[in-house]
Amino acid sequence: MNTPAAVPRSLPVWVILIAALVAAVGLWLSHRYFATPMPRKLANAVLYPQPRQLPDFHLAQANGAALSKADWRGHWNMVYFGYLSCPDVCPTTLATFKQVWSELGKRNLASQIRIDFISVDPQRDTTDRLSKYVGFFSPDFVAATGTDDDLTRLTRALGLIYSRTTDANGAIQVDHSDSVVIVDPQARLIGMFRPPFTAATLTADLTTLIGEQR
Repeated sequence: MNTPAAVPRSLPVWVILIAALVAAVGLWLSHRYFATPMPRKLANAVLYPQPRQLPDFHLAQANGAALSKADWRGHWNMVYFGYLSCPDVCPTTLATFKQVWSELGKRNLASQIRIDFISVDPQRDTTDRLSKYVGFFSPDFVAATGTDDDLTRLTRALGLIYSRTTDANGAIQVDHSDSVVIVDPQARLIGMFRPPFTAATLTADLTTLIGEQR
């Protein structure tokens, strides 16, 4: 003879309410402490799902000081790799940076941003030439370069590439990524600006990123 299965009793209302409260608190805590904050919609910047840790590196600034990962801490960084003999993309990008810098100054945000131009043509781009060239666009911009070993390690870590070749006439040809990498105040790679970009979009995205960090 089969025994009828016991009918489960209804849970008391107070138990249900406590369970709902615990679930709600757990959901809030997970979003508050574990979820990655999502910035507002950006006009041009492409962000990685998670920030990427960067290795330390050692380059030389045009002013004679060293440049390392520690110099990228404490502020947002826009970092662009190019070379002084570049006929179009590099000077155009630096001219755009100059406009961005001016707009950030009007918004009292320039102190929270650092703009670095790093040459991938160290044999020709001496510190003196770098200083004059980058200083033409703004004396506040950082100009730097390094050995090919150091440059290769850093560009690979940032997801960029560059190469130099010599053609049949002995002329040096340089190819390089034209994206601008974004490094956050913890010296982590968080994304990049992909061309084409304008001063307006760069300024708007940087203003948004700074606002999200506050």
